[in-house]
Amino acid sequence: MAHHSKTTTVPPWAPERSGQRQKRVADAIAREVALLLLNKIKDPRLLHVSISRVTVSKDMKRATVFYTVFGDDEAVRHAGAGLTSAGGFIRSHLARALELRVTPMLDFAYDRSLVQQEAMERLFKEIGSDDAPQSD
Repeated sequence: MAHHSKTTTVPPWAPERSGQRQKRVADAIAREVALLLLNKIKDPRLLHVSISRVTVSKDMKRATVFYTVFGDDEAVRHAGAGLTSAGGFIRSHLARALELRVTPMLDFAYDRSLVQQEAMERLFKEIGSDDAPQSD
């Protein structure tokens, strides 16, 4: 009796695949939300808001939409309130546009990474200027 070797295929629920799917869904959500902010949502609190990234939970039931906003702390608070207010509209648009089996619940979070990056750059500049040779 001959022994047949089988090629193994990765099942769709395997972690590598679901990680890729999470990324695809996250990218699609980011794109759609950005387009909505540009073209459909007219809330003045959201004028200077940009979507920086989206993360989706492993079970695909929750998505966190990270945003940046040009302005001070008050602008950040207003943007958060505006996004929360528009959340239902955004989610129903995503349900129609993305045709997912389950449309994730949306959370909105201010993306502090740019602020932290700017602080680090200032710190490095200060360190660099401290190391510069002093002219007498």
